[in-house]
Amino acid sequence: MARRTNGSQASLRRANQASLLESIHRFGAMTQVELAEITGLSTTTVSTQVHQLVQEGKLETRNTVRNGRRATLVALARKQGLGVGLSITRRDLIVVVADYAKDVIARRRLPLPAKHKADTTLERAVRLVNEMLENAGADAGEVVGVGVAVGAPVDYRAQTVAVPGILPGWNGVDIRGPLATAFHVPVVVDNDANAAAVCEGRVGAVAGRQNFVYIGTNDGVGAGIMVNGDILHGVTGLAGEIGHIQVDPLGSICSCGNRGCLNTIVDETRLVSLLSVTHGNMTLEDLVRLANDGDPGCRRVIADTAVRIGTVAGDLCISVDPEMVVVGGNLAMSGDTFIEPFSETLQRLLFPNALTPIRVCAAAHPDYGAAPGAAIMAIEVVEKRSLLQG
Repeated sequence: MARRTNGSQASLRRANQASLLESIHRFGAMTQVELAEITGLSTTTVSTQVHQLVQEGKLETRNTVRNGRRATLVALARKQGLGVGLSITRRDLIVVVADYAKDVIARRRLPLPAKHKADTTLERAVRLVNEMLENAGADAGEVVGVGVAVGAPVDYRAQTVAVPGILPGWNGVDIRGPLATAFHVPVVVDNDANAAAVCEGRVGAVAGRQNFVYIGTNDGVGAGIMVNGDILHGVTGLAGEIGHIQVDPLGSICSCGNRGCLNTIVDETRLVSLLSVTHGNMTLEDLVRLANDGDPGCRRVIADTAVRIGTVAGDLCISVDPEMVVVGGNLAMSGDTFIEPFSETLQRLLFPNALTPIRVCAAAHPDYGAAPGAAIMAIEVVEKRSLLQG
């Protein structure tokens, strides 16, 4: 009986420690009181287990002040090791290197030619990562994982682009192989909206929140759905592809092959074409810049687009019931020009007497969140494997 009791206590202790480590890893450093609230453990249990994990070199503590009172901040012990994040879209490659504290220590953006080849882009990415590591005084041996955020729907099981035509030349490409060969570490591939959601949930506008929706507004629209601190992928990985929800049964043919998808209404080509007579040739960045300068035509185009996206986002929010909605991407960089009509449309479509209204906020990393999110994903995969292995 004594042996069974001791065994049960040891199992409980390991479970409590795993919960503490996972919470800090997922949401970053926090006080012992905050840890107790997130894990549901008593403050006494948290204090005891934190003390043990500090002795084991897994956690570190330091004094801080919260709400005018002294408190003990608990963080993962600083380890050597870096995560690499790549964001690959039709127009550019963004590479970041992040440490275990989820701090970006290096970042580069490389414009890509139209219809760029997958093998060439991945070769460039490897060279760029090595250059960045050298400039940062690090080497490839410190990389523990690589995350890749792709601007297309991703089959999460196969780790490949799932829908042909959206990212031309990437259908069926083995994205992980060249990177795993170059760095000899695990490689994870996901959609860019999912990666951006991870970034915002770990180190961004909703850090520590466990249930929210991220809406990405670049050349097309996507959503990352965070449920209980993890990305909702669905069976194949296509959860959140709101850009391919039909909004016009008689509309244009989308790159996915269906007709009248939201992306046919809000993609870059169509938005800038609305102003071609008065403004000439523009890019999405030009549209946002002029809107921020007060151009009435550009502001109208962005506001109308916000209403269309907000309508679809409202349906999504009724389905998954998030705490918050975070808006990122190029259009979100127009600030209230986009956020206000988007939020008004969203709120109008939700339950009018909801107990907890859904708050809308702008992303902290609207223009490059997918790349650090991918790096964080890679680090978390390695950490989870380490926890499972004891």
